[in-house]
Amino acid sequence: MKEKLSQQIFNRQQSLEDVPPNEIIANWALNLIGLLFPELSVRHYNSAEEIQGAFKSLEAELTVMLNATKACSDCNNELIARRFFENTPELYRVLNTDVEAIHNGDPAAKSEFEVIRAYPGFYALCFYRIAHQLFLLDVPLLPRILTEYAHSKTGIDIHPGARIGEHLCMDHGTGIVIGETTEIGNNVKIYQGVTLGALSVDKSMHLMKRHPTVEDNVIIYSNATVLGGDTVIGHNSIIGGNVWITHSVPAGSFVYHNTNVVIEERKTKNKV
Repeated sequence: MKEKLSQQIFNRQQSLEDVPPNEIIANWALNLIGLLFPELSVRHYNSAEEIQGAFKSLEAELTVMLNATKACSDCNNELIARRFFENTPELYRVLNTDVEAIHNGDPAAKSEFEVIRAYPGFYALCFYRIAHQLFLLDVPLLPRILTEYAHSKTGIDIHPGARIGEHLCMDHGTGIVIGETTEIGNNVKIYQGVTLGALSVDKSMHLMKRHPTVEDNVIIYSNATVLGGDTVIGHNSIIGGNVWITHSVPAGSFVYHNTNVVIEERKTKNKV
């Protein structure tokens, strides 16, 4: 019995021999982020040509990782890597809209440098937007490894398949969950603990839209839960904290949890 198990494990090991550890895959993304945003890099480049060379090096690394995962045996991984890097100007542009949104949306943010250097929401968005571009190119495995790495560092869980517009501000961020088929428009602000999830979970639903749509200019306050693929939060709405939503909300709505808070004078005994 032990011999059979040992052989099975050995065979499994052999099939993964060239696959790099998750840390190596995440480090590739970190190097790309550092190249796009020097505020996060320890490397200094002496010319634009050197930076171009660094992009080429990262493209080659991506090709190696795609070949190593062997998840797509008949793909032209060199072409996929080239297409990914052809899109880096747009990736850079959109990430800068996120920086601007976080800076303008948080009174505590003193500068865009601070947002880039210190804000977990921006860190998670960098990994998500890189992973999403790989997802759109039908790259398996790597996108989820990248977003789960960011999840482990920030507590922000964004599936690489989610579709997120420009100028997203995630304030504080811890505990935010954004499911695979979520759609988020432009100029949306999301606070900590928000869940954009599925109303029910069943493996047979994997091809269905299971997660909500959030239209432009929506604010969702902390610990709100919005569930269901048919649920649409209309544009310019405000969703208050701790609400539970499973049905669509018209544009321009203000949704809040109605609780009565009672404040009474504290009575204390005088000590002699």
